[in-house]
Amino acid sequence: MTTKEELADRYGRTPRPLRRHVFWITVATVAALSIVGLSWLTISNAIDDVGFNETGYELVDARTVRVSFQVTPPAETTFACAVQALDEDFGIVGWRVIEYPASAQITRALVETIRTVAQPTTGTVQSCWAT
Repeated sequence: MTTKEELADRYGRTPRPLRRHVFWITVATVAALSIVGLSWLTISNAIDDVGFNETGYELVDARTVRVSFQVTPPAETTFACAVQALDEDFGIVGWRVIEYPASAQITRALVETIRTVAQPTTGTVQSCWAT
């Protein structure tokens, strides 16, 4: 009997190398699939993303504010934007959701008028999304 066999009889057999390989292959496969899944989610969300940039606002009167902004939706995609008017305590005093038709233009400059229930101090774009 060799030393290796004597040690195996005394202490038991060591784990088979195949089991270790299967474990590490499984871990690597799960990690790779996780990376692919997260990448796909990130890219698919970015494709339909509608970016916007506020360019200004104008207080027309005590109950009206005009908001100017630029939007960059995906080409030929309909989208909507939520525009709001805020008072001096940052409470919402006016709100409007506007839907826009699809266009070949990449960047569009828009101006929207919001009627309010109280004196506004500012007008902002809350969000934009593809419809």
